[in-house]
Amino acid sequence: MNSDREAEARTIDARLHAVRGLVSRFVVSEVRLFRLSGVDARVQGPFDGDTAIAIGNFDGVHLGHQHVVRELAQLAQRAFPTPLNPSVLTFDPHPAAVVGAGAPPLLSTVEDRSRWLGVAGARDVFVQRFDPSFAALSPGTFVDQLVIPLGAKAIMVGENFHFGAGRAGDVEQLASLGKARGFSVHVHSLAADAEGPFSSTRVRQALARGDVAAAARVLGRRHVFSGVVVEGQKLGRQLGFPTANVANIAQMLPLGGVYAAVVHGIGNGVLNIGYRPTVSGERRLSVEVHILDYSGDLYGQTLRVELVGRLRDEQRFASVDDLVGQIGRDILSARGSFEVH
Repeated sequence: MNSDREAEARTIDARLHAVRGLVSRFVVSEVRLFRLSGVDARVQGPFDGDTAIAIGNFDGVHLGHQHVVRELAQLAQRAFPTPLNPSVLTFDPHPAAVVGAGAPPLLSTVEDRSRWLGVAGARDVFVQRFDPSFAALSPGTFVDQLVIPLGAKAIMVGENFHFGAGRAGDVEQLASLGKARGFSVHVHSLAADAEGPFSSTRVRQALARGDVAAAARVLGRRHVFSGVVVEGQKLGRQLGFPTANVANIAQMLPLGGVYAAVVHGIGNGVLNIGYRPTVSGERRLSVEVHILDYSGDLYGQTLRVELVGRLRDEQRFASVDDLVGQIGRDILSARGSFEVH
């Protein structure tokens, strides 16, 4: 598990390399990230070479997504006469935020998504801005103004894939368009365990009930969220357990409660998600982490917090002394969790 933790703790190397027309290119770890802010047939990148492209949301990059990218990489390598560049086309924001009933809670940022796709085998990740004008494209225009300019010679999708305005396009139409425009279409297989296919929905359901171990089994790694340390009421410091209050969190949080957690690059800690009923009458959700054996100023820093295990539900105590005693027991339990994991 130490190697996994070290891999998760590595800082994302993300820097702007070029802006050409409608494309911004970043380097994220070993994968190249291209943000597509519009759709135009003249957009040629700064990408290079012909591509094999998997299309999807890939939120969380769970084991099922990783399986797809491995299949894609194998397909790209088998291409004749020249191997293709294994790439992923994904969308931001989530399409359901624009054309659906609302996006589900996000499991990953675009940068994390790209990095994990790179670890799975993708070389390039194209992130298309999903807005009303993009959603209005016909299936043919989607292919001609987005897929073809990305150098696609092979496309990999799921069997229920739909695209274009009103989800009018399906796999059969994509294959027909590919036959006319010079790319092949491949339907990837599904990866599953005894509980069924791996899916982002399974991860969200596990997090919603506080089962971070089940979420990790689907993800193939522990769930991580990130946020900025802001000034709080300093209640933890008054109790002898200073905490970093984390705000501006983009990723889904687990069910409220107390968790053992790792703060990347800093140390192990005890995380509390809830409303602090014993010491605060507020109904505003608080996310705070006490980092074990650490003293320092973290205000303004971005923390990446990795969920190790759930310790208990949040509860109201009869007195502050009872709360302090429980926090001490939580710290002992957390230390035990780190030894096990």
